[in-house]
Amino acid sequence: MRRWNGWGDDSNSYPVKPAAREFIERMLGPGTSLPEASLDRVLSVVPPSRLPEHPLVNASALERVRHARGQSLPDWLAMRSGEFGVFPDGVAFPASAAEVRELLAYARQHQVLVIPYGGGTSVVGHITPAPGERSVLTVDMGRMNQLLDLDEESLLATFGAGVAGPELEAQLRARGYTLGHFPQSFELSTLGGWVASRSSGQQSMRYGRIEQLFAGGNMETPLGTLRIPTFPASSAGPDLREMVLGSEGRMGILTEVKVRVLPLPEHESFHVAFLPDWGSARDTVREIVQSKQQLSMLRLSSAVETATQLVLAGHPKLVGALEKYLTWRGVGAGKCMLTYGVTGGRDQCRSALRRTNRMIRSAGGVTTGTALGKKWQHGRFRTPYLRETLWQLGYVVDTLETATDWPNVDRMMATMEGTLREAAGDTPLHLFTHLSHLYPQGSSIYTTYLFPMAGSYQQTLECWQRLKSETSRAIVAAGGTISHQHGVGSDHAPYMLSEKGALAVGAISRLCTYFDPRQQMNIGKLLPADAAGGDAG
Repeated sequence: MRRWNGWGDDSNSYPVKPAAREFIERMLGPGTSLPEASLDRVLSVVPPSRLPEHPLVNASALERVRHARGQSLPDWLAMRSGEFGVFPDGVAFPASAAEVRELLAYARQHQVLVIPYGGGTSVVGHITPAPGERSVLTVDMGRMNQLLDLDEESLLATFGAGVAGPELEAQLRARGYTLGHFPQSFELSTLGGWVASRSSGQQSMRYGRIEQLFAGGNMETPLGTLRIPTFPASSAGPDLREMVLGSEGRMGILTEVKVRVLPLPEHESFHVAFLPDWGSARDTVREIVQSKQQLSMLRLSSAVETATQLVLAGHPKLVGALEKYLTWRGVGAGKCMLTYGVTGGRDQCRSALRRTNRMIRSAGGVTTGTALGKKWQHGRFRTPYLRETLWQLGYVVDTLETATDWPNVDRMMATMEGTLREAAGDTPLHLFTHLSHLYPQGSSIYTTYLFPMAGSYQQTLECWQRLKSETSRAIVAAGGTISHQHGVGSDHAPYMLSEKGALAVGAISRLCTYFDPRQQMNIGKLLPADAAGGDAG
């Protein structure tokens, strides 16, 4: 069953071996867990619903609890402590676009705020109700999860926007196709959420980010239905798809999404290599991506992340043998792990792999084949479960991510890691970084940090707020985007003005206001003044 106060299915876990636990304690000191609220206690404090009755609206306390929070660290602290603060007043589960339109009409009639809900996986506050006097309706799109049409001539598939990643791929694979969009949240996140937050999948080098995959569809807005045609290309003014991509529910609710699909690949394999140091590793992956090798993914871990991942692998003898072999080959302390994938026709994959391995070896790197790559592939969607394991041990884990051009990558990494350490003060902190998505122009940068729980939920939240806010300000000041793949939500909204500028933020605000003149759609997300409780226009 889906956890009500954490990530994923409660039958799944990410156990850490004794060596890994000893490593964490050595880095951070002993962890101390905080007491957790029971579901019964939380249900007992859910206030009465303020919504007028409607046959599509479920006002039960359980559904309101389950839809009140996402997966950001503040969400976790709220769920575990039981101090939710706010709940939606009701949850609707529409099964058609007509029912979505009915719900929007109901919301308009009663001045109800509306929050679209996909898989509940947001890590930046997309689905948390903003505090206030207006009642809130959360619209769960999970029932609209079917493959509606597959145009095999145009390679276009039409889905209900609430389809989750595994459901989407299963329906396509049964017909011999794939979308190939695999974010780390793939297990739970939905197609509509991917579009609304401009998601990026782990194999975007082959398949593209969601903006390359999103071909069109329908969005129900307070003013009516916005239909987005699937032209292969058009010069007829601004692209309607770009208005919808990243809109985060501020203009309406996606009900139908058309995506570009491909036949299932003939071959796919994932490989791991190790390079001697960060400088040679960074230059090598830049050379690989700029030479347009036909890879499906590249991920480069810093030396600290490499060491951490090898410890978390939990096989000390095997890792020890690997370390000895790499040292014998001249790749010892300071080594950086490179994970890369080839996907497509066998001949294409063989050629791309040969050229890529040649470039790695010419930089002094050591290729290790597919053994470690298979382990990565097997566990690629399990990493979010590690937060639960660490939580039970008394530690908190969170991430920060950005993207910047190549000349700024090293400076940005140093800025992010240095700011986190400075903001932590006396709090022990273990952090590590990888480049998760690489482009000819630059790269994304993804930093993970762990620290022990403080003496209370409030103190733990204050520590996180300090780390998050100071590093976010440093990111935009150093020339990075506030988000490469997590979206804006409420957590990143205060930094939109710095990234976009006042003119652009005003234009986005007016676009949202045009479709949502009564300011009912997911207020408090995306726009900076919204986040502060004002009018961005």
